Amino acid sequence: MSAEEKLADLTTHHIEGIARMGNKPFRVTLFSHIVGNLYTGGCPVDEAPKDFKFIVSLYPWAPYEIHDHQMLTSIKLYDHGETPDETTLHILAQHVNACVAAGPTLVHCQAGLNRSALVAALALILGGMKPADAIALLREKRCDAVLCNAHFERWLLALAK
Repeated sequence: MSAEEKLADLTTHHIEGIARMGNKPFRVTLFSHIVGNLYTGGCPVDEAPKDFKFIVSLYPWAPYEIHDHQMLTSIKLYDHGETPDETTLHILAQHVNACVAAGPTLVHCQAGLNRSALVAALALILGGMKPADAIALLREKRCDAVLCNAHFERWLLALAK
């Protein structure tokens, strides 16, 4: 897929609805560029764009169909009022940072709002960003409904202490 085709998809395919957590309406592109090689997004409509070298799926119930040159990491995370296992989150975020260092990386969940933002924010924090700045960046680049799961947001913000 050429860069022009990828950009066309970004402007034509959207995910929209009302986030269960926070009862917040949203309308977002399938995936969003956050910074450097880091992208977040939602469930696929078909195969993964060839531009991504790594795909970290936090919603394995609807996986991207990957190409031979791509690496898929898949783990079940749930979007609810409990923080997933913190050791697992830290290992996953370190993995995301290793992937980002090696090439374009998509971290995706169902809509790209909570699970993917939780892991992407933690990756940014482990990379040296302050929690509030990581959250603000994700909301700016994806949409303001990012981390509408207040429990996930509070957990990330508590990392600053």
